[in-house]
Amino acid sequence: MYDRFNRDISYLRISVTDRCNLRCRYCMPEEGISRMAHDDILSFEEMVDVVKRGVARGIKKVRLTGGEPLVRKGIVELVRMIREIDGVEELNMTTNGILLDKYAKDLKAAGLDRINISLDTMNAKRYKYITRGGNIQDVLKGIDAAINAGLSPVKLNCVVRNHSDEPDAKAVKEFAASKGLKVRFIHQMDLETGHFSIVEGGEGGNCKTCNRLRLTADGNIKPCLFSDKAYDVKDLGVEEAYNKAITNKPEEGSKNQSNQFYNIGG
Repeated sequence: MYDRFNRDISYLRISVTDRCNLRCRYCMPEEGISRMAHDDILSFEEMVDVVKRGVARGIKKVRLTGGEPLVRKGIVELVRMIREIDGVEELNMTTNGILLDKYAKDLKAAGLDRINISLDTMNAKRYKYITRGGNIQDVLKGIDAAINAGLSPVKLNCVVRNHSDEPDAKAVKEFAASKGLKVRFIHQMDLETGHFSIVEGGEGGNCKTCNRLRLTADGNIKPCLFSDKAYDVKDLGVEEAYNKAITNKPEEGSKNQSNQFYNIGG
């Protein structure tokens, strides 16, 4: 399906939950978050229905995000359900890796193709500071588990403040090279001010070629990360929500003052 700027929209990112087992400083406020009500969260069946209808319109690639997708109970089953949809050519996930050692094999067996793992530093103390309590050893175990399970190419997502030559970023790059992994450097963004840039080593942030829509855990299809526009599949119906999202996808991002990264999936 094409938007009014002739971009072929073929990529759906699904935030399966707004909950996370970390509290990264650039993602969540220190005082915590106001969580979505349980009754507002889409069931797996509802998410699968959105994917099926999207595939019928041209969606080919699906990525599961959060929050942290691995804290969603039954996440392996959701992967299996989406994998069974005829027309889904690529099924991926972005995770902080904390629980990946536990789930990597099952995710691969259920049909997950590959995985992106967040890693902003190789220093254990820095990691604990950035994530407000996380243990980097859990992530490193998760990375090895993903490699051993065949969730390849495994990619690392590294958030940088200014540039990829920062000490933490350089250390992550060296680690990635030692493991034969790919790394993407994501410049720290601000939804409220509209500050974003093109991802180094990736495709995100380039509005001219943006081919994605986002589905939030509570059922809103969003045409752009940096926009307040959102269309509720429960109120409008899935087809009409898709219609409005495609019709109103902006030429480029501006600001988003109604979401945070933890509930839209980045």
